Amino acid sequence: MLIIGCDYHPGFQQIAFVDTETGECGERRLAHREEAEQFYRKLSERSLRVRVGMEASGHARWFERLLSDLQFELWIGDAAEVRTKRVRKQKTDRQDAQLLLRLMVEDRFPRIWVPEADNRVRQLLWHRHRLVQMRTRIMNQLHVVALNEGVRRKKALWRPAGRSELESLVLAPWASRRRQDLLDVLDQLTPKIQELSRALEGEVEKRPVARRLMTHPGVGPLTALAFELVIGTPERFHCGKQIASYVGLVPSEESSGDRRRLGHISKQGNSLLRFLLVEAAQVTVRSHPQWRSKFFHLAMRRGRKIAKVAMVRKLAVHLYWMWRRGWDYGQFAKLGSHAGAPGNRHGVL
Repeated sequence: MLIIGCDYHPGFQQIAFVDTETGECGERRLAHREEAEQFYRKLSERSLRVRVGMEASGHARWFERLLSDLQFELWIGDAAEVRTKRVRKQKTDRQDAQLLLRLMVEDRFPRIWVPEADNRVRQLLWHRHRLVQMRTRIMNQLHVVALNEGVRRKKALWRPAGRSELESLVLAPWASRRRQDLLDVLDQLTPKIQELSRALEGEVEKRPVARRLMTHPGVGPLTALAFELVIGTPERFHCGKQIASYVGLVPSEESSGDRRRLGHISKQGNSLLRFLLVEAAQVTVRSHPQWRSKFFHLAMRRGRKIAKVAMVRKLAVHLYWMWRRGWDYGQFAKLGSHAGAPGNRHGVL
């Protein structure tokens, strides 16, 4: 087998390789994309078993697709853990590639889980999310235009009457031009977002897991689909604490000796899923009496921000157990959170 440690950059990659059968080793610097493709295709023509290890990168989709087409094994490593295994103070591309190779040969490579979900669906989620962010920024600017003229309508500004009032405001020439351009962009974005939302709803209809998660109060198709795609499979986690840590809802910690110091939440993991869970948890608090009571109880003791994070974490753990047990929300409410309580005859988890 040919084992390759790849220090990947957008414009090139530095590799270090070793042949486990012959002991041959070497280093190369490959420019993207022509030289790199030519190198790996020649390896494929020699019918070699190839394993490539690289750190997680957000700009390597074409490279991952190339290795998949050539049927080469690709290992993706946790960049943070790889960094902790570097001993020397010096850092170069050659040393990074050699470090990755050494970790793979010594079976210490911090391999991470890579989703097998269709990238198209993930791109659909992110594309809609970015368009919604753009629309929000435009709507905020239009709110400022209205406020400067003494018009304060909040959400009513986007109803037909509010829109007419906004368009009828007498503004300076360039302010009027700005208002019209923003309204034109808003009118273009809204139907695009609606089209993407319908596509997401159609995708959810094909996924029984997402439909089951939607039975939880406050969870819509977007949150349910994002949770399924990001988590991948619930068997990767042993408990709800690991789910909270994976999503970045546990406090950062800097403890030493007898001193324990907890900071803000880590915010590691997928930012889109965390954002959607926050939005869903707020809807759940407004619509579910028990959640609302728990939220205000925590808010009085610890503050609203901490209470909000606690509700988000609770929602993530609920969705995890619903998925792992194959329950809808009705079954979870009956057997999950109240299992083992006095008067419950259905047992415990």
